[in-house]
Amino acid sequence: MFDIGFSEIFVIAIVALLVLGPERLPKAARFAGLWVRRARAQWHSVKSELENELAAEELKRSLRETQDSLREAQQGFNEGLDEARNRIKREQESLQRELDALDRDVRGASAQAEGVQGGTPPQSQPAPVEIEERSLASASDPDVYPQDDLIEPHTGRHDVHARGLPVETDSEAQPEPVRPTPSASDDGAQRR
Repeated sequence: MFDIGFSEIFVIAIVALLVLGPERLPKAARFAGLWVRRARAQWHSVKSELENELAAEELKRSLRETQDSLREAQQGFNEGLDEARNRIKREQESLQRELDALDRDVRGASAQAEGVQGGTPPQSQPAPVEIEERSLASASDPDVYPQDDLIEPHTGRHDVHARGLPVETDSEAQPEPVRPTPSASDDGAQRR
């Protein structure tokens, strides 16, 4: 703070001893120490407030810079979005013009073809083909059976799939080997 060396402090102490005397010098030293402590405390509080204000100002400045950069980014994004919308709109208009031109060409060609045919009336658009929808029924559904002429001979209705396709019948099945059944007289004894 002040540029005071040891020699200056020694001279001030000698002058104070001579002026105040040995009785009032300790009180004066305590009083001077109290004022020096208050001055240092005041200096430190001013310094900390100044640092806090500078930090707050720095924070505000960085916040403003961040907000400005976000605004610039948003503006750039909006400009890019507008440019993309305009480009898409131009492409849409161009495609619409090409489609209209193709439509005119097709109509002109059909009108020329009608004139070449000798005044025959224009053909209307073909009728839409009706598609028959069938519900999917299970083979166990008793209401769904194929027609009798679709069933192969020696095949019962219970052997036929719901769509009229034959399934494995008794004649096509592999015969199971016949195993002798034990009789009551065997008493569980095996035959050899």
